[in-house]
Amino acid sequence: MTIRIFTTGGTFDKIYFDAASEFHIGEPMAGALLDEANVSFDYEIVSLLKKDSLDMDDADREIIRNAIANVPGEWILLTHGTDSMVATAKALLDISGKTIVIFGAMQPARMRFSDAMYNLGFASAAVQLLPHGVHLAMNGQIFDPRKVSKNRKQHRFEVLGS
Repeated sequence: MTIRIFTTGGTFDKIYFDAASEFHIGEPMAGALLDEANVSFDYEIVSLLKKDSLDMDDADREIIRNAIANVPGEWILLTHGTDSMVATAKALLDISGKTIVIFGAMQPARMRFSDAMYNLGFASAAVQLLPHGVHLAMNGQIFDPRKVSKNRKQHRFEVLGS
């Protein structure tokens, strides 16, 4: 069993420089967090992009889609910025035979108080338990990408219409 982890940047891997919110996307943090957690499953990390999700476009989504569709194995984790992860999830819906769990963080993994470690752990468990398909794992919940939106004021994801 190997979980394939694709990283795209986003807040999960951001490094902030100053109070004016100057940042860049650093090296993927998922491996360091999994090592720290002493997980016993095999994983492979591939950095696809280092972008803020607000800067992603359809060409970026096609890169992500092709990488996931063509990798062997059925368990896929995708780190992604929270602002456009729903759009990327919808672009992956036609991939069959894989369980794809997309997650991110509201605060960078490098910060002392961050949801990154929790979201990574939650997504790691979810990918092993959920049926094939595309799922979002945020705020301790699993969401269908066709029925979710980000509530920017509350810093969380919610089922549409709730």
